[in-house]
Amino acid sequence: MTNESAGDQAYAPVDSLKGLLQRGRGLGALRAMDDPATARELVYGKVRQDWRWDSADDRCLYLARLIQELGLALDPVIAVLAGDEDDCERATGILELLAVSGSAEARDALRAYVREGEHWVDVLQSVAGTWPMEWWNDLADVARARLSGEEPLLWRSEPWVSWGTGYGSSAHPRPQGIHTVELGPSRRRLLSVLADADTADGAKAEALHTLSGRPPEPDLIPLVPGLGTVDGRWPLPWLIRAVERLGALAVPEARAWAADERDWLSWTGIRVLAEHGETQDLPALIRELAAHEEARQWCGPDRLAAGLARFGPAAAEAAPLLRRLWLRTPHSYERPAYLKALAAIDPAGLDWAYTESLWDCESNARLLGIASAPDHPRVSQRLTQLRDDPMEEPEVRTAAGGRLAAAGRP
Repeated sequence: MTNESAGDQAYAPVDSLKGLLQRGRGLGALRAMDDPATARELVYGKVRQDWRWDSADDRCLYLARLIQELGLALDPVIAVLAGDEDDCERATGILELLAVSGSAEARDALRAYVREGEHWVDVLQSVAGTWPMEWWNDLADVARARLSGEEPLLWRSEPWVSWGTGYGSSAHPRPQGIHTVELGPSRRRLLSVLADADTADGAKAEALHTLSGRPPEPDLIPLVPGLGTVDGRWPLPWLIRAVERLGALAVPEARAWAADERDWLSWTGIRVLAEHGETQDLPALIRELAAHEEARQWCGPDRLAAGLARFGPAAAEAAPLLRRLWLRTPHSYERPAYLKALAAIDPAGLDWAYTESLWDCESNARLLGIASAPDHPRVSQRLTQLRDDPMEEPEVRTAAGGRLAAAGRP
């Protein structure tokens, strides 16, 4: 099986424990419990190196649970705090959750870092947003003594609000009672700016920004192919938002855009067809999904999946692609979209996928598992764990508790 790569990182095969853990799959957590000796160093490896494909992907709770359930020592995790800013942030996210779950060692390590660590401001703000106030309030004097006056404008959050500390807030309050309305340039003026080949990209971007906040402008449609950057690689800023406002009005032209050789225009057209296209657009959407899989373009197939789900069983040809994407993608944030699409298009055989999702790194995946995993003793046990876990997201705890209550289980 082919490895995937992100920059200089190579993902292990999806059927290996290492590959499953890298991707945050629920099956990885389950297999780790069955093979703790092998999982130990693999979990530490995921703490030391960020294997997320995108910053939207979640791993902190996933890793914190593995560390807790495998009974792993925290020293290797605490050591990561001494790394660069990204390392410190990753270790903080794990340790602050373990502290919430009752680890005094994790709590003490982060408090000590606030006193002495390089990225102490970020750590302090993170724990103040997660922990009860009594766990960090006594660090006020330490924080004030460490402030240099050169910190960025970040004082509108805890703990600074509670402490009344910091700078960067406006010394001149906004006047009250007087409100003006900016009408902005007319639609005719905006469209003329966009149609003028000699107008700078910056001015066109401003015009698109204005249009993106107004009702749909059909006269924008014929101008779209000419609204890419000079190098032809990207759409101008705010173009996509302005096109989104058009909705189904853009579908006829979007079919031509989707076939364009320019990637940005093709993707613009595909996005319109995914959200508003008709049955005749299914082949184009499925071809695009297959192209994403072949090129390992892991960002974007979730939009295609959501679009295909609108067609239900008529999109059955896409089901094998969606199943492979669900299994293989390292972009865990998109995984729930594939499962939702499969549920709409070809739901047969999804019981195990829903069950595995109860252990997934993404909260939206766990919510899908809570809603649809079959009744089974192991599922009930996991629902109880999710309901009672103080590290878990509130909406997940509530959903797990709701299903257990509906089934009459304590």
